[in-house]
Amino acid sequence: MAKKLLLFDLDWTLIYTGGAGLRALNRSFETLFQIPEAMKKVSPDGKTDPAICREMIRVHLNREPAEGEIAKLCRGYLDQLAVEIPGSPGYRILPGIPVLLEKLSTLDGILMGLGTGNLEEGAKIKLAPAGLMKYFRFGGFGSDAEERPVVLRTGAKRGEALLGKAMAPRDVIVIGDNIRDVQAGKAIGATTVAVATGPMTFDELAATEPDHIFHDLSDTSVVLKVLIG
Repeated sequence: MAKKLLLFDLDWTLIYTGGAGLRALNRSFETLFQIPEAMKKVSPDGKTDPAICREMIRVHLNREPAEGEIAKLCRGYLDQLAVEIPGSPGYRILPGIPVLLEKLSTLDGILMGLGTGNLEEGAKIKLAPAGLMKYFRFGGFGSDAEERPVVLRTGAKRGEALLGKAMAPRDVIVIGDNIRDVQAGKAIGATTVAVATGPMTFDELAATEPDHIFHDLSDTSVVLKVLIG
């Protein structure tokens, strides 16, 4: 029976795509609205894909999205992402991740899922070159909701459905590189683990007072003590 339910963020926590997501968003937006390089005025960090698309429309078109526009922009993004990810320059798995996930996958009482702002299809596309999707049986995704706490709550509920039992909130562990991961994890009562492998500094993450914080996840034995107790 699972003792811990782990929800991993994706971008800058598990992998770095080499900017493939930004390029895909730019191309999708330009196709729909004839505005190039739209992401130069939008920060995607820690946001769900639909929320990013909504912000792009607000920033560049000075209005709210019309019905169906976010869906069209997301669809175009996914199509472009499938082109961008294979061979993306700079694509890499972040420090310690392969060893950590493999070790966690062998332990009784541990259930691993994703808790990411990526659309579910986008998450699969991004993780395919790294071969990491095999470790995640479920997740909460940007395709479930625009709000990060709802995404995480959805992921936790899916994990609980696999287990056939409810988990104590503190036995749900949210691992991410962004203050929004920490804030969303706290919002659902989860244990929060921040890792400074993304654009945010260690000090910026520490200011949000996560339960635990690492520079990276390369020290497997230390990270395991935090994740599994």
